[in-house]
Amino acid sequence: MRRFQWMNEVLALVMFASLATAQAQSAWPQKPIRIVVPFAPGGNTDSIARVMAERFTQSLGQPVLVDNKVGAGGAIAAEFVAKAPADGYTLIMAAMPVMAVLPVISKTNFDPLRDFVPVSNVGSNPFVMGIHKSVPANTLPEFVAYMRKNPGKFNYASGGSGSVSHLSAALFVKRAEIDMTHISYKGGAPAVTDLLGGNVQMYFGNFSELYPHVSGGNIRIIGVSSDKRAVQLPQVATIAESGFPGFKTLTWNGLMAPAGTPSAVVARLADAVKEALAFEGTQSKFQQMGVDAIGSSPREFADTLRADIATWSEAGRAANLKME
Repeated sequence: MRRFQWMNEVLALVMFASLATAQAQSAWPQKPIRIVVPFAPGGNTDSIARVMAERFTQSLGQPVLVDNKVGAGGAIAAEFVAKAPADGYTLIMAAMPVMAVLPVISKTNFDPLRDFVPVSNVGSNPFVMGIHKSVPANTLPEFVAYMRKNPGKFNYASGGSGSVSHLSAALFVKRAEIDMTHISYKGGAPAVTDLLGGNVQMYFGNFSELYPHVSGGNIRIIGVSSDKRAVQLPQVATIAESGFPGFKTLTWNGLMAPAGTPSAVVARLADAVKEALAFEGTQSKFQQMGVDAIGSSPREFADTLRADIATWSEAGRAANLKME
């Protein structure tokens, strides 16, 4: 009799604990939420995080704060969130270079697949290929043909060794089977300056870096790295449709949580992202930043992350980068 009474008491405790956990998850959030940004204030990642935090504060009913943790190319922020409690109150506005590039070229104390659960890919930015006006090419096939006739004579710029602009260009050079020399700069701004001056002949950059200079006539944009043409440049073909099927390099920003975060909380956050992106004010702000809104499901975001890790691993090999 005492045995059955003991079993009933244990069962009651288990049911009570399960009920309490379910109630806690359904009542989430009950305190302020922090979105950690791996870069300094003012950039695209920070701006996206602040737009989303403002909308989340209204839709979730709790203050949502942005916390910039800068350093080690984003690794400091990623490690901090990876070790945070998996309760949905500490998130990261992840950037593609931090999650899909940095672990490929450096030894990090976090694993993007093991230590995080994807919530939603918030938005993306395509890269565009800009060439100097001295290059006699108006299309990507013409550019490739000219480079093949002049192996080793021309240079391409990047915003730094191992940067996304470097890896994108290196991947293209490899797939196009052309011979160009990589010139590394300390950031995109000096790379664009030398492209405008003709000191380098090609640069893979963010749309916002190159598009404002097209009207000046010193450069031409001849390719877009996304799977669809840019709305602002409908006449410019994608690289994939210009003879390189499957070529796609995008930088994105997405919300991620520590591994083990309850699925109910992840689902609530994913819904909050979709609600925020459906708001007209958010769409307007994203358009001003040149960001394409996405709002993917957790599973879709996980698929994107895996595919990008594979892509950037190939790009790292093409650029002869070794893990340090």
